[in-house]
Parts: sequence; C-alpha cells; structure tokens
Amino acid sequence: MPTRKGTSQVSSLSKSEDLFDLNRYLDRASCAVDCALDAYLPSARTKPATIHRAMRYSIFAGGKRMRPALCLAAADACGGDWGAAMSSACAVECIHTYSLIHDDLPAMDNDDLRRGKPTNHKVFGEAIAVLAGDALLTHAFEMAADFAPTRRYSLKDAILEVVKASGSRELIAGQVADAEAEGQKTTLQRLKYIHECKTAALLMCSVRLGGMSANCTPAQLKALSEFGYNVGLAFQVIDDILDVTQTSEHLGKTAGKDEASHKATYPALIGLDRSRKIAAKLTENAFQSLAPFRGKAKALHAIAEYLLKRTH
Repeated sequence: MPTRKGTSQVSSLSKSEDLFDLNRYLDRASCAVDCALDAYLPSARTKPATIHRAMRYSIFAGGKRMRPALCLAAADACGGDWGAAMSSACAVECIHTYSLIHDDLPAMDNDDLRRGKPTNHKVFGEAIAVLAGDALLTHAFEMAADFAPTRRYSLKDAILEVVKASGSRELIAGQVADAEAEGQKTTLQRLKYIHECKTAALLMCSVRLGGMSANCTPAQLKALSEFGYNVGLAFQVIDDILDVTQTSEHLGKTAGKDEASHKATYPALIGLDRSRKIAAKLTENAFQSLAPFRGKAKALHAIAEYLLKRTH
C-alpha cells in the first residue's frame, strides 16, 4: 500500500491559518493530491508500460482537482484532516478522469482536446484509451479501500458511496441519458436528471466522503449532501454556458461541441439569461446549506463561489 507523501505536512498547514486564501488552499490541495496519486498509481515503467503511461497522461494532464479539493475541504469543515480523507480524494479524481477519457472517445463526444492537450485516444489510440479509463476506475476502488473506518462510518459505507456515485444509477446513468438525448427534443426535467447523475452525483460523493473521513454527524452529512448536490448542478449549468460563450483556447477543450452535436444543454433549452439565474440560485442554495458548520466551512464556501464565477 502506498504511503501518503506530504499529506501530514499539508494537513497541519490547513489547520494553522486564520486567514483563508483560496488560491493557496487549492494549490496545496492539488500538490497533496498529486503526490498521493503518484504514490498510488503504478509507475509509467511498470509493465505493460503503455497502459500506465496512458493512465498517467490523463490523470496528470493539469486538471484543477476540484473534486478532491471539495473532499478535503469537507473533512476540514467537520474537524478532520487531509491524511484521513486523501484516499477518498484520490478515488473520486480517478473516477472523474476515467469518465473524461471515455467521454472524449469517438463513440461518445468524439473530442480532440481536453485540458489544453490532445485527448487520450488521440495520443494512445482508442483501444488503450478505453483500457486506461477502465484501469483508473478499478484503481479508484483500491484507493477507496484505504478509507480508515470511524465510529460512525465503516469501510463498507465508504465503498458503497463510491459504488453508488459511479454506477449505472448515477454517473453512468447520466452518460446514458445524455447520449440518448443527443439530437432529440428534451425537457428541463430530463436535462436536470442528466446533470444530477452525470455531474452532481460525484461532487456530492466527494464531500460526503470527506465528511465521513472526519466522523461527521448525521446533520453534517445531510448538509454536505445538499451542498454537493447544488454545487454539482451549478457546475454543470455553468459548463453548458461556457461551451457557448468561450473559445476552445480559453476552455482548454473544444468549444461549441455541445451545440454542434445537438446536445441537450441549459442554454439551448432555456437561453443564457435563465441559465445564469439558475446557476446563481443553485449556488445560493449551496451557501445556505453550509449554515450548520457555523463558519468552519470557509473552504467549501470559497470553492463554490469560485466555481460559480469561473470562466473556463
């Protein structure tokens, strides 16, 4: 089992600051997660080298690590530490990255650009890209299995969180519904279902696992769930908006793909103005859900605000 490089140092740093600095927090979280992922994943030289290079190509392609950061921030809000939450943070990032690799495939969104770089299948070919995604999903469960049980939450509880969020009723359900809605007339209710499953489920899982690693109370877990749900929906609505308002260079992925593929999106269905209002309302709901933490959820609040105002 890999050692969690750097997590104890970062954990103590996260506790010692009175003034909150989001950029510094995200930088430290990203660094800690990268170190842990590097330790967890097989090296690029491990046989067969091609698959491990492909896995590492996408996992270290420069993502913002928002899901792991939310996991760690939830642990902070509940009085926990980053060391206990790190295996869960890494697990959700591997699941997220696997979903992006598969999402970019010709059989899905057929995208050539991700995070400003050629997509996995453009570098390694479609077969290796499929297998790289499969392998990252598999390794996510190895990481999740490193969850340290608390008084309220067992290892089984943590594993089931990951299973539910990544399975056929949530993440994969969203992908299926998204694919089936392509080119079809859809409703706002159906679109909301797609985003709930495809995006909000994993974000909600991220904060729930962070809270569980800190032995959060049932009330705290409920608040984290509401926060994750609302931030997750807001995140995807904004993603839809950015696809039609920003350039490919600015986004780091191909802009206009949703419209070109006749995908169901909020702007396409209800327009940009209403989409922005919905995103703002969802984020307001997310802020309100943090009230039970009484000022101890500064990182969660700041990350949610950042996600609402992001431009890429």
